[in-house]
Amino acid sequence: MERISIAAETRSPSGRTSAYVVGTDPAVLIDPAGQSARLDDALADRSLAHVVVTHHHADHVGGVPTYADGHDATVWARLGRDDSFEAATGVVADRFFSDGTTIPTDDGHVRIVDTPGHAPEHVAVVTDEGICCGDLAVESGSVVVGAPSGDMRAYCSSIRRMIARDPLRLYPSHGPVITSPVATCKRLLAHRLDREQRVRSAVADGATAVAEITDGAYDKDVSHVRDLAEATVRAHLEKLSVEGRVDWDGRRADPAGDG
Repeated sequence: MERISIAAETRSPSGRTSAYVVGTDPAVLIDPAGQSARLDDALADRSLAHVVVTHHHADHVGGVPTYADGHDATVWARLGRDDSFEAATGVVADRFFSDGTTIPTDDGHVRIVDTPGHAPEHVAVVTDEGICCGDLAVESGSVVVGAPSGDMRAYCSSIRRMIARDPLRLYPSHGPVITSPVATCKRLLAHRLDREQRVRSAVADGATAVAEITDGAYDKDVSHVRDLAEATVRAHLEKLSVEGRVDWDGRRADPAGDG
């Protein structure tokens, strides 16, 4: 498997997204953020047969039309998400995958596993070398899980399932390869649960609006990412509401039973 870092319009601090090429003949391309000379070179001596994306965010799909058309490759999309995929890429998918779908390469089959949360259609791709995990995990920092498209309850479940899988390595879309996947996923889960408790505490202390709750839930300056912080708080509130631990109507939050 080859990892190629591509400049992309992304909120990731690196400003880059990693694409992955698995196999030679046939080969699978995962998350082409855009066209790049390095990716062109990586594919020059390969027979690209399949293009797969972990999810539909712009910094993961920009190169889909170029590489699908240029190599006459089969384009895959999540079953039931074909309209979203076409809107994001401008490409009509040829085939559809779901949890457990396998795609052949000469280095063995890759397998799709559902990992929703960061995005509703988010998947990871299991290879012989490890798991291409998209935006499920990062080596340092955290992953944005922001409402309305992000689902915090689903994200925490996906992280727990990844811990249970105990993979050898995780190959994320942003940042370095994760060589201690279980420890990293446990850190990410602990971070989410800590933020959740801070959100609950802010609501218990009388904050009702998202802006107020965000002020209470973060003890650092988030002015440069205020939109992401508030979207994250909304995702936490939606999770807590489903679990019956806060009352949340989309505009106002109250301690459970007080609203």
